[in-house]
Amino acid sequence: MTVLLDERVPRTLDTLVRAWTGDDHKGTVLEAWLFEDVAARREAERILADAGVHARLRSAYKPLVHAFLEEFDMAGVARATVRYPVHEKADRLRFLSEAYPLAALLEGIETHFEPGDTDLTYEITLEYADESIAKHEVFAPNRLRANHLDQVDLTPTGWLKVTGRADGGPDLDEPLETEIEQVFHTAMAAVMAHEWPAAEPYAETLAIDVAIPGIERPLDYGDEVMSTREALHEDFYFSIIEFFKHRSGRPHQDRSLQPGQIVPDIRAGEGDAHVRVSLRTFGPPQDPVRPEQDIETADAAPGLAQIHRELAALPGEVFEGISREGRPVRGLYRPGSRPAVLVTSGQHANETSAPVGTLRAVRRLLANPEANIAYIPVENPDGYALHGRLCEGNPRHMHHAARYTSLGNDLEYGRDEPLYEIGARNQALALCGAQLHLNFHGYPAHEWTRPFTGYLPRGFELWTIPKGFFLIMRHHPAWGETARTLIEAVTTGLSAVPGLAEFNRRQIEICSIHSGGTPYEIINDIPCLITAEERHPTPLTLITEFPDETIYGEAYRFAHTVQMATVIAAEEAFTSIMAGVA
Repeated sequence: MTVLLDERVPRTLDTLVRAWTGDDHKGTVLEAWLFEDVAARREAERILADAGVHARLRSAYKPLVHAFLEEFDMAGVARATVRYPVHEKADRLRFLSEAYPLAALLEGIETHFEPGDTDLTYEITLEYADESIAKHEVFAPNRLRANHLDQVDLTPTGWLKVTGRADGGPDLDEPLETEIEQVFHTAMAAVMAHEWPAAEPYAETLAIDVAIPGIERPLDYGDEVMSTREALHEDFYFSIIEFFKHRSGRPHQDRSLQPGQIVPDIRAGEGDAHVRVSLRTFGPPQDPVRPEQDIETADAAPGLAQIHRELAALPGEVFEGISREGRPVRGLYRPGSRPAVLVTSGQHANETSAPVGTLRAVRRLLANPEANIAYIPVENPDGYALHGRLCEGNPRHMHHAARYTSLGNDLEYGRDEPLYEIGARNQALALCGAQLHLNFHGYPAHEWTRPFTGYLPRGFELWTIPKGFFLIMRHHPAWGETARTLIEAVTTGLSAVPGLAEFNRRQIEICSIHSGGTPYEIINDIPCLITAEERHPTPLTLITEFPDETIYGEAYRFAHTVQMATVIAAEEAFTSIMAGVA
């Protein structure tokens, strides 16, 4: 193991309390914004109060949502109007998005969002049923910072305001770099300063291990949770990928980069933060132990060994590829008289409802001897194993480190040699000759943020807020009419899934309020994107996106049931369409 960084970073909250509890600060009025949970902030306020300091400590992360939860009297509110900042250095909807999910949390209250001024302050008007009115201002501390792409981001930051100092010192109103910001920028600097090899991959595993306090606050809407540790994971993972792309001269949308496995593991800590950046080797493949489940009623992602056993019990010819770490990528082909369909899942291994939903569906389809199915339940077994390990520490986090292969690329964009994971898909296509690929995916079940590089996840802005079960139809240009017919039929079939229409309508409603609209078509209550492109080997590729990162219990069962229903509806619709063509 090669260690690039190993540091402890003082906890800003503790430093602040120590600095302002001396006798010479009695009577001082102090406001601070920190990346700390409410319990820690209230305890620090108590200690400062005992020292004679009038302190109010607020959250620097999603300050508007925290203000509604912690400070405003909401009893009897009939109408709320929020004017959000529109800053010239940020996306025009950045602060509207940062207000999410207020539209859902204020259910039953008439709520309006309006664009405001360029400063960093939300203006809130609360109108009560007794006709009284309360006005509030919520400061959203941000600063401009250069990033790893030689650009400038407007990023959330800590802040300190001090007035009425008993020691006669000047008033303060300035950014306060907190420990979580220091951890991010110090670790990124260590990665950027390292002398990386000229050829990819640059390492087997680049590990960023952090123990740090912070916010982990579930909200009363869907799967929503405010988590600074999850946000730090996401910012590390995608920022490092962006740095390597930038270093190699690739465009930002490139997915063929193979830097190696990038693994931020952010755990809850007490006191000072600890960050270590190191280069590691893989070691023998080891999969986390997951309990055996009935696949039909699974309430969490099953183990890879169970998935392979379930696959082996199905009729057909088994084939396999190999992962970068040496795990098998197993698939099955059973020919039949119906049009061939390729079914895959687990390309992005943190999207865990698809392997279960497709397995349930393929089991049903193969009960018909005429079905012609090639199937790979987990295309990225290395990522699947990593996701299981990361979930042991943070089961609710989306863990995008498990999205790509251990080479660090999206397997669909793998190079010709060596084939690794994409080799299994190539075998499947060669065996079945399918013209329809059903490619099953997921996306975050709660808000996805990158606060240390501007807040919105760069390049993935469409997916930052859940918007229900989503379909993407990609087709060769000559297949446009068939693609439209197929997606109309599939969405019609999905209308029979209990609860799906209501689930989608609610998420689409809240998402559209906080993202400025619906930049996609809605067909039979299903958001859809239909695009013509030649990149895929099959003329028709139907991609599912269920908000499943990371859900459990009844929510997980609903997710894989919807995925199952989609496979069955698509295979039936395609068979009918191709019979009409013949």
